[in-house]
Amino acid sequence: MSREKIILAPQKGPQEKFLATSADVCIYGGAAGGGKTFGLLLEPLRHMKNRDFNAVIFRRNYTQVTSPGGLWDSSRKIYSLVQGSYPLKTPKLHWTFAKGATVNFAHLGSDDDCLDWQGSQITMIGFDELTHFTEYQFFYMMSRNRTDSGVKPYIRATCNPDADSWVATFIEWWIDQETGYPIKERSGKIRWMIRLNDVIHWVDSREEAIQLAMENNIKREEAETMPKSVTFIASTLQDNKILMKNDPGYLANLQALPLVERERLLYGNWKIKAAAGLMFKRTQVNMVSEIPKDIILWCRGWDLAATSEDEEGNPAYTAGVLIGKRRCGRYIVADVINKRLSASDVRKLVLMTAQADRAAYGRVVQRLPQDPGQAGKEQAQSYMKLLSGFIVKIMPESGDKVTRAEPFSAMWQGTETMDTGFVDVLIAPWNNEFFNQYESFPQSDFKDMVDAGANAFNQIESGMTYSAPPDNSLGKSSYWRK
Repeated sequence: MSREKIILAPQKGPQEKFLATSADVCIYGGAAGGGKTFGLLLEPLRHMKNRDFNAVIFRRNYTQVTSPGGLWDSSRKIYSLVQGSYPLKTPKLHWTFAKGATVNFAHLGSDDDCLDWQGSQITMIGFDELTHFTEYQFFYMMSRNRTDSGVKPYIRATCNPDADSWVATFIEWWIDQETGYPIKERSGKIRWMIRLNDVIHWVDSREEAIQLAMENNIKREEAETMPKSVTFIASTLQDNKILMKNDPGYLANLQALPLVERERLLYGNWKIKAAAGLMFKRTQVNMVSEIPKDIILWCRGWDLAATSEDEEGNPAYTAGVLIGKRRCGRYIVADVINKRLSASDVRKLVLMTAQADRAAYGRVVQRLPQDPGQAGKEQAQSYMKLLSGFIVKIMPESGDKVTRAEPFSAMWQGTETMDTGFVDVLIAPWNNEFFNQYESFPQSDFKDMVDAGANAFNQIESGMTYSAPPDNSLGKSSYWRK
């Protein structure tokens, strides 16, 4: 019985353009789901019969290479279909093909890791998620982009938009600087780059680049080796017909993202940043006059004052935000505390609030942040003793404030087709202060209530502890764990 022939080929559109470009450097990016990683992995196969060809594809950290669905997993789905190919895990993860060509997978966790590649000669260098790498890492590894394989050395990279990254500046010619969206007519167009004294200069032809180098007292022989052709190819989810067919729900996942992430990952916007009013608007919540009866989990998130006083000598704010998850999938902000207190009074406030929460709502998780270092560990132990008998989660905070707030923002906003999101807010005297801070985030000077709300929501979604709504037949609440 003959084996069915499988053809590995790019999809029509940006993916095909990515594999066809002659540019020395090609960055393939924009929206999520555009088939970028598949294109990057497919690229080396054109040289698999060249025994002297080698490629190295980098991620920023090793986990991104080896995690389920990561680069190594994805490579197995493609390269295992190539006759005569086999994977090896030492000395580095790599594939070897029948004629001797190799594709290696590695990471560059820091700038110092680049030094491990001194003396290397790499025909094709790949960067998966280029915005995760530093500009130094990119240009240092470009110096390792050399070969005697007969193939002109080249660089291929993928990425999603990041307005704050060096890549956004590097590819700005291909991006509409007013809207942040890629300029369709420029996608795939080649420009020439020359780097003089760490400054990148852009011109329209190789000869112009050589002339510019010579005008800066560089001899022609050396100047002729300096220009690099560069292009950017934009992609969107709609360009990946296979993914759209196999996973039609993926579009809905992107549509459900908060506005900023939705603009980046669904529409490929390179200019949008988190700004006041973009993550939380009071008009996107549903106001309620009483606590719903279907709460399955309560958590109060805290943001404890990092110092006893601010720069002007005033007591710093401590915030506590109580959020409940409803059986119907919605969330309710039921109570907000935001007070300026001395360090000793903060501890009293946390304890008294935990007592009041238990009396009013039964099982309530108290989620507190842990500061880094030994002082943070000692503070965590102190609060665990103080709140003995309560459900307490003390977790180190990771990522910046915007990143931590994004999951709650997604529920607050709902999908782009909805007028309001999935968050209810109890009508109460604290509403105006609460909304003012949330709407001005992240530009506002104070972010205490936003941090506290993010801690509560993220704890709820960690799925650790659930409590049922009151069972009137028993006269008390019943509880279960997930």
